[in-house]
Amino acid sequence: MNVAFIINPFSAKKNYQPFLDELSKKVENPLFLVSKSLEDTDAFIDEHWSEVDVFVAVGGDGTISTVAKKLINSEKILAVFPAGSGNGFSNETNFSKNISLLLDKIKNEKFREIDTFTVNEHFSINVSGTGFDGKVVKEFEKTNRGFKNYIKVSIETFFNYKPITIRFFDSKFQSYNGTYLMVNVANTRQFGNNAYIAPMASKSDGLVDLVLVKKFPLYYSPFFAYRMFTKRLKDDDYVSYLPVSEVEFEVNTKNWHIDGEFKKIKSPISIKVLPKSLRILV
Repeated sequence: MNVAFIINPFSAKKNYQPFLDELSKKVENPLFLVSKSLEDTDAFIDEHWSEVDVFVAVGGDGTISTVAKKLINSEKILAVFPAGSGNGFSNETNFSKNISLLLDKIKNEKFREIDTFTVNEHFSINVSGTGFDGKVVKEFEKTNRGFKNYIKVSIETFFNYKPITIRFFDSKFQSYNGTYLMVNVANTRQFGNNAYIAPMASKSDGLVDLVLVKKFPLYYSPFFAYRMFTKRLKDDDYVSYLPVSEVEFEVNTKNWHIDGEFKKIKSPISIKVLPKSLRILV
């Protein structure tokens, strides 16, 4: 298989040179791009489309999503070298920071097809959401990232965040209309850093888990955190799961994160699953 590497130079604290140095030792004249922009990435993929079988995204979930969007519904295969702050998608698809293992996978030439989804016109592969976590991502992007900063921002945001209001259009979901701390759309199980917001989610079942989280009292916070990091979150007084292939609703905020990247998205919101639309290396 012919392979190309697309590197987000702003991931991994802008320290991508060690990756390139090791790659050059293992691959003769590797084809790669150190991307300056989304347009730069798109142009590189278009230029090398006919000659490349596997495109490797080197970065976090946002980088992976950018590359994946160009590959959906094609014979091209996505691979990942994780270099983000959370690496949720790579954790869920068994990609590690080991170049030798990655190159072995490429030699094996095996892939599987997984689902992706859209939030209005925005493409997503992992977990997207609005409400509390949308606000957290907005504030997190102002920091130097990293897990400690994410926890710090989350705690600071929790105490002064006002719940959002959601209204479903479909009558079968209208009993869930109300106010929530956050609403997440989960194609895989975790945000990143092994925080499992949807432990039962599957990336190849034609569904996403819509996760509705009500604002909970302070005493419940350690229970919520413990369950999230031990894959034990489930339906209870504060958390509801709705497996859907598509759903529409209104929400009184424009603040979203799409695979960990902050976006402004105006209601009404339409969620649609694209079943088995992306090939990934295994």
